Amino acid sequence: MVDLLRYAHGIHAVDSGYIRPLLAAVHLIVENGRVAVVDTASNTCLSRTLSALQTLGLSPASVDYVFLTHVHLDHAGGAGAMMQAFPEAKLIVHPRGARHMADPTKLFAAVREVYGAEEAQHLYGDPIPIPAERIQEAGDGFSFDLAGRPLVCLDTPGHARHHLALLDTRGGCLFTGDIFGMSFRELDVNGRPSIIPTTSPTQFEPPIMHQSVDRILSHRPPAVYLTHFAEVRDVERLGGELHRLIDAHVAVAERERDSGPERGARILAGLWALMEQEAAQKNWPKAQWREVLRADIEISAQGLDYWLSQPS
Repeated sequence: MVDLLRYAHGIHAVDSGYIRPLLAAVHLIVENGRVAVVDTASNTCLSRTLSALQTLGLSPASVDYVFLTHVHLDHAGGAGAMMQAFPEAKLIVHPRGARHMADPTKLFAAVREVYGAEEAQHLYGDPIPIPAERIQEAGDGFSFDLAGRPLVCLDTPGHARHHLALLDTRGGCLFTGDIFGMSFRELDVNGRPSIIPTTSPTQFEPPIMHQSVDRILSHRPPAVYLTHFAEVRDVERLGGELHRLIDAHVAVAERERDSGPERGARILAGLWALMEQEAAQKNWPKAQWREVLRADIEISAQGLDYWLSQPS
């Protein structure tokens, strides 16, 4: 398990340990001994973040902000635990997500419906509400200051309508949550990363996702930091790949629009066929790429099926 990755400009990625290694990163931005945490994984991942702070010679009181790219629980499930642990911190979240952090009951209930009560409890534990006075709603262009380092929120829907990316003005990099896709380190080939869109339920909107990807590219970042997983460079190439694969995912779904009760299963099969092509073209490790992608491909198939069911 790689616990702490160190990058330029005081940026660090903590392997949260969520489900498996190298799946979900908690990022730390450190400036003059003050910290902003980007995404939180789940309640059980707090200990890894605390350990990383200790390794960096920092205390929980050093954290000024916890920033959520969006409130899906693999990104925000640990927000309540972190806010309890970081007494000086403000939570920064999209206005559409703020109420779910003040009262996370519905979010956790929805996860229980999907995973079952026992598995949901194992993954996320009990919901921990955050006092409203500690929550800062952040719309497009909202800027907050980390010890003299401005961080700017960009409204980036397409994966979720409550999604923000975070522009770090120090190095021009962005923290992109899920809107710039997923890039798992196990699929890197000779240091060359791949990118895959996530079309998970319930707010996948393809044209808007394309717009958000283009907005990120317009900043010409030297690197982006993905929750799934950590730093990637060669951003222009990856953006082109992402545009291509968003369209390919949509094409898989559209082919099955009229497939009736078998539609979900047929979309899933179509996505696996698409990934087979990607694996062959990119020479992904044959022994592991399917297991690396399995859960996310299944969730993306569900999202595409749900997208087809929505009114035009």
